Amino acid sequence: MLVTKQPVLRRFWYPVIPIQELANGPKAFQLLGHPLVLWLDEQGNPCAAVDRCCHRSAKLSLGKVVRGNIACAYHGWQFNAQGTCVEVPQKGCTVSPNYKIDSYSCTERYGYAWVCLADEALVGIPDIEETRDPNYRSIPEFYETWKCAGLRVMENEFDLAHPAFVHQGTFGTEEHTTPDRMEFTETEWGLHVRGVLGVVNPELQQQNLKMDSVDTVRTLDMTWFMPFTVKLRIAYPNGRVHIIVNTMTPIDDSTSQMVQFCVRNDTEADTPTADAIAFDRAVTLEDKRILESTDFDVPLSPNREQHIFTDKPGLIMRKKLAALLKAHGEVEQTRETAFFIDERLRPEEWSPPTKTTSIGLTHRNLKP
Repeated sequence: MLVTKQPVLRRFWYPVIPIQELANGPKAFQLLGHPLVLWLDEQGNPCAAVDRCCHRSAKLSLGKVVRGNIACAYHGWQFNAQGTCVEVPQKGCTVSPNYKIDSYSCTERYGYAWVCLADEALVGIPDIEETRDPNYRSIPEFYETWKCAGLRVMENEFDLAHPAFVHQGTFGTEEHTTPDRMEFTETEWGLHVRGVLGVVNPELQQQNLKMDSVDTVRTLDMTWFMPFTVKLRIAYPNGRVHIIVNTMTPIDDSTSQMVQFCVRNDTEADTPTADAIAFDRAVTLEDKRILESTDFDVPLSPNREQHIFTDKPGLIMRKKLAALLKAHGEVEQTRETAFFIDERLRPEEWSPPTKTTSIGLTHRNLKP
């Protein structure tokens, strides 16, 4: 599935940038192939609009914020949060009602600016209830670009067979190649999986968890929020809880912005923030090495890849995404179909079919 070619995915909320990064001026971001400019209004609320001035097409992200409006660096035209031009500084020029740019719904949650490209979202921003609990603290962790599909990461987070091999440097062990238990519950807009997995407990984690044992058990409550957000609640036998919230915000078909924070039921005195981040950093780098080697065009049809029983969460995700497309009158767009309907696709992003297609065309006999 090519995410930029599925319009229904524009009807979800995505975190695009930490709020604190907007404090020094506007920033650019690409969401589902759409170039955006983000800035803060006079009340400190995030705003989002197309990163293109309607006057001479300059990038608005090169400009500055003036009284809560985004001002173009080319001729100084200013636009408010609704995309309406409110100032043309050239003497003798009036502001026409036609001077507008596309603006998008934008709000702050969990320390990030979230954007929805559609007029109305299908579902709200995922609710992480522990962020409102005084017994928990939130820690920003990673904001970085990954060269892989968000769906691959979502499936990976629920894949309890991979830690024994991918995470041998952190918590995985070949003594536990499969989980002790897995239970599945589908929801309207996602999936909940409960699992139990035996893991090793290296020295850094012993310090973080205040557990001396060299091995332990993770009780996992994992929630997938369609399309690309996951909440992993990891509970340990001593009562310590470490929650990972990860959204893979789609930049384009092959690239995602990892936005991850964690929530813990301990204090800075119990476990320094730097130590909690250090362990999760090691884990994510193990995943990144593998996931960036995978094909970003994740097939929703189950017969395009092979599976085992621990892949069931990912198969449920694919099934629900396929049903979402169907419910909105869409069919899955892939690299092969896109080649014939979108001449803008770069050749290096396409792998030619192994045989001539039904319409008699191959990669070789198509003109550039």
